[in-house]
Amino acid sequence: MNDTPLASTQSPGLNDGIKWWEKESLTARMPALKVRSELFIAIRKYFNLRRFYEVDTPCLQVSPGMEPNLTAFSTDLFEPFFETEKKTLYLQSSPEFAMKKLLCGGMEKIFQFARVWRNGERSNIHHPEFTMLEWYRAGADWKDIAEECEDLIRQVVVKVQQNNSSIIFEWKGLKCDPLGKWQYLSVADAFDRYCGFDILNTAPEPLKPDGNLLSIEAKKIDVRVDKGDQWGEIFYRIFLEKIEPHLGVGAPTVLYDWPLAMAALAQQSHLDNRVADRFEVFACGIELANGFGELTDAGEQRQRFENEIREKEKIKGYSYPIDDDFINALDAGMPKASGIALGFDRLVMLCAKSQNIDEILWAPVVNAIK
Repeated sequence: MNDTPLASTQSPGLNDGIKWWEKESLTARMPALKVRSELFIAIRKYFNLRRFYEVDTPCLQVSPGMEPNLTAFSTDLFEPFFETEKKTLYLQSSPEFAMKKLLCGGMEKIFQFARVWRNGERSNIHHPEFTMLEWYRAGADWKDIAEECEDLIRQVVVKVQQNNSSIIFEWKGLKCDPLGKWQYLSVADAFDRYCGFDILNTAPEPLKPDGNLLSIEAKKIDVRVDKGDQWGEIFYRIFLEKIEPHLGVGAPTVLYDWPLAMAALAQQSHLDNRVADRFEVFACGIELANGFGELTDAGEQRQRFENEIREKEKIKGYSYPIDDDFINALDAGMPKASGIALGFDRLVMLCAKSQNIDEILWAPVVNAIK
């Protein structure tokens, strides 16, 4: 999810006049950076014990991801050695396309610590370059992966916090016990509980939701609607203002059954054709992970991408190309599978009780901070 960036704030040890590489800054951040290193070790051990292969895919891709609200970093006319025409490549916003191609090639259990990039995202929980933990399992459904995420977090948190009397996550006054009973809540139930209306009624055609219907509901609950806003823009504005702050309070929340139009890479639910097999994990109001029961039909995937291209052009005035090689891989045959992308840096923040992402990065992007 591309949540709205917050105002940039500075971190302890990164005050005016202090560079991230200076001794004073490193010393102040070392407890959090130690947690970061310990988490890498604990997570790798978790997957190695379960016989996952750790993979390493390229950061430069033909398509950075098709989500309408994401902005990518692009190369300036990449020139291949053996081609006469120059091409533009993009820094990935996720390794998803490449990892799914490996599933199509016969891999069954894979994970990766991937460097990913998203332009225009900078706040105390956003950084333009960050680390994504992504994993996939052939034969699994979304609930299998959600439960695996729960198990992973429970186990690694205990290991990195074994010398700390408190395992409770804290963020902006909100608390969350990752070892407590996780909450499962559908998107429709969340909108009903916190906004008082049925979000699915605003999408009578699941892949073509009605922005006018949603704008009426938004105005009733005092959420801003701007002229020309698309359904997806209004959805996220309502979500960020009225729903997200309540998620993952007390214990992590798994928010599932997302409207079909909000999950271009997830399969349609066999229980309700209005929603997709997509879920997100929240802790202390922070989105921590995003998972899918993967869409494997090549024709349907291309149609979904084309819908997202049209949506992005309406919102941003431009779009990114479809990765035809990914469509070809799906057409060659992808097994039933599910996967998840977890924000590794955000997990480090919660484990280290850090309030700013800069505190848990060894080297923040140059000029992003003083």
